[in-house]
Amino acid sequence: MAAIDTIIVGAGGRGMAYGRFAAAFPNELQVVGLAEPDPIRRERFLSEHDIAPEMVFHDWQSLLESGRQLAPTVINCTMDRMHFESTMRMLDLGYDVLLEKPMAPVLEENLRLVTKAEESGRLLQICHVLRYTPFWQALRAVVQSGALGRIISVSHRENLIYYHMAHSFVRGNWRREATSGPMILSKCCHDFDVLLWILQQKVAWLQSFGSLIHFRPENAPEGATERCTDPCPAADTCKYEATKLYARDGEGWPQNAVSYVPTSAARLERLKTDWYGRCVYLCDNDVVDHQTVNMEMADGATVTLVMNGQSDEECRTMRWDGTKATVYGKFSSRGHEIRLRHHLSGEVEDVPVIARDSSGHGGGDYGIVRSFINTLNGQPDDSVTTARESLESHLLAFAAEESRREKTVINMGDYRKRLGV
Repeated sequence: MAAIDTIIVGAGGRGMAYGRFAAAFPNELQVVGLAEPDPIRRERFLSEHDIAPEMVFHDWQSLLESGRQLAPTVINCTMDRMHFESTMRMLDLGYDVLLEKPMAPVLEENLRLVTKAEESGRLLQICHVLRYTPFWQALRAVVQSGALGRIISVSHRENLIYYHMAHSFVRGNWRREATSGPMILSKCCHDFDVLLWILQQKVAWLQSFGSLIHFRPENAPEGATERCTDPCPAADTCKYEATKLYARDGEGWPQNAVSYVPTSAARLERLKTDWYGRCVYLCDNDVVDHQTVNMEMADGATVTLVMNGQSDEECRTMRWDGTKATVYGKFSSRGHEIRLRHHLSGEVEDVPVIARDSSGHGGGDYGIVRSFINTLNGQPDDSVTTARESLESHLLAFAAEESRREKTVINMGDYRKRLGV
């Protein structure tokens, strides 16, 4: 089968990751175009791909302004608030689209994207990469094998290490709902998605609590300066001090977010003026720094999702209790673990998690691209995340925000009827 041609829109971390699939598997995917407004990111991407000059665009608008379809597919890695308008126009022009999650940060926009994709007959697949990791596929296999018996209770935690919370949701791109979206959507639509994918049923009732507790001006150390590059009396004791976190030589995250010039001097200079040099207690952030979502499934099982922004380790941890056994899991860059404990015998069974490749998200980055390709070739797998399938996880996030803000319990059946889905 011939390789699929694609245009990548957005050459940040996600666009680079998906582009590397094409470099690793050129017989499956060819990147024939790029749209990226940042010149450093644009040149960095072009150094890894042979793209004709006439197929290099400065933004998604200039890519689409000709009104012609320039390739069969697009991988859309624009910022969240650009997803809706750009993808609607891509679908209008006939592109099949692999869209970075979340679909859109506004509820109505999600509904319109699903309708547009289905009415136009185009594939709109969402990058719920966790479905394609060996860890989550192994956990799903355990649950669906019946080894746990009937599922009674699930506890699932999304643990953000403290500096990731500060980087992305206090100083960075996802700090304000008006310019990004609710944090429970931006960060946890992955989590809602894998829970629904494993449980294979809908949520009946939902309730959520959460707030912005820590990253507020009243919690700033005495005498704290607005920027970490200014002489601050708390510099030696603050775990968020920016120069220690970002002003380092070499490639990597999160220092690349400050500057792709891989020197501490260049990054230190940028910290004097950009977002990431600000004191975390004196930013313009408004998204929550912790949130809990309680759910009752259609069959009566209960599920708790916890998003925590004060973790010592970046990981997801979980416990699934059934009538026959309990499974404990940990999904982490430091290593994955799935342990099954049988109630009657007390036997403990370690479930192997076998890595397939070294791509990001535990192998999920390459997995989602290959799924997109296989679906286009008429060979979809049972993990395909079409826009219609992804809509349910997004609805849970928006319902959780409504519950959190209004201090109410939401009947998800009524919620769906209200939206006409």
